[in-house]
Amino acid sequence: MSRDFRYGLLAAICVSALAATSVTATAWAGAPGAGCGDRHWVSTWSASPTDAVESTGPETPGGEQTYRVVVTPHRGGDSVRIRLTNRFGSEPVTFTRVTVGRQTQGAALDPDSVRPVTFAGGSTSTTVAPGADVASDPVPITVEGFEPLSISIHTDGRSGQVTGHASGNATSYYTPPGLGDHTADLAGDAFSQTTTRVPFVSQVDMLAPAGVTTVVAFGDSATDGHVGADFFGTQQVAGVVDQNVRYPDFLQRRLDEAGSDVVVTNAGIGGNRLLSDGLVPALGRAGESRIEADVLTQPGVTDVIVWIGMNDLGMPIGAPYEQLVTGYTRVIDRLHDAGLRVHLGTMMPASNGLADGLTSFPPADPVRVRVNSWIRSQRLSDSVIDFDAAVRDPNNPSILERRYASADNLHPTPDGYRLIADTVDITEFTGNECTAVNGSDN
Repeated sequence: MSRDFRYGLLAAICVSALAATSVTATAWAGAPGAGCGDRHWVSTWSASPTDAVESTGPETPGGEQTYRVVVTPHRGGDSVRIRLTNRFGSEPVTFTRVTVGRQTQGAALDPDSVRPVTFAGGSTSTTVAPGADVASDPVPITVEGFEPLSISIHTDGRSGQVTGHASGNATSYYTPPGLGDHTADLAGDAFSQTTTRVPFVSQVDMLAPAGVTTVVAFGDSATDGHVGADFFGTQQVAGVVDQNVRYPDFLQRRLDEAGSDVVVTNAGIGGNRLLSDGLVPALGRAGESRIEADVLTQPGVTDVIVWIGMNDLGMPIGAPYEQLVTGYTRVIDRLHDAGLRVHLGTMMPASNGLADGLTSFPPADPVRVRVNSWIRSQRLSDSVIDFDAAVRDPNNPSILERRYASADNLHPTPDGYRLIADTVDITEFTGNECTAVNGSDN
């Protein structure tokens, strides 16, 4: 259901300085050229930084060690730009050497694909201040969509607490402290430790035709792709790790099959709330406070799917209806001010789940139903995506349909995430002013 909101393109077609900088909306926008015949940068993979506290385990900050972070870009190309973060660090961190290459298996690399990553016009090392991010120089490397890339990062001296994304749903690797620089280790034998966190890497951009655009999926654990392994919901089903079965992954496959030039990135954080910071640091800052850093910094963005709020209701004491509506309105207005289209999702049911259901006080479901009614009827967002109607039990609309519910009765199964992706009307993603000019020029 399209709205009449007229959006402007982001002022993102000038080349930006790529040195380390504090996180601002203009720090990462940039394109080599301004015409529809030129190429520009688009975000093709992202993992929103959550905290640094949790990174004291398992990745003990000791320095003189190497991290091999595995990411899966949603779009291929021949030139990438890598964003590293020290957003929640308490001291500067020096990355003395960084490489990128195609993953073959585990920590091993395709030897013909490994490329050095430089910063600020050719430097092989960079020091990033606390609270800052840094984007690399363009790196010439050919990669296909959904082809895993391994980004190897050596930290010199004490790295301090490691800023990262709490639950990456993908296996990354690291060496013990003191083992030195293994960024060029092709076999990966030195990487004896594994983690499903995402240390230091927050974004990968790809150089793409001017008509290619990015949709940011913004939300909580349902966007992050959590599948509960037990009723408590704290454990992830191990079988979904490295499988790319989050709803943004399924949505990307749908778009690819349709011949679309749209790229989907993931700005979900497990346990995230719209209005308040997480109960613990790993659950991230309040959703509305991270719009700037996690959405507006991504180049090529034209659309945002906003699907968040259940944790505001379910984590005691739940937010009232009026506060949630006000919060959604602020987020929509902020994204519209940035020239982006907004697609607002309804909240799924979870009244028989422990988290966000049985333990919520006061009971969350009546407020959820009321908020969903407002979402469906409001005319602020550019469209509404009725995720609730897609996955709820037709005989008991306060719970997920059994075949789509994981063990915690809160998070969907992979089949549920596929259905959620299928619920999105991809015709709402109309691209930018160059999309119609270039058509499906991939």
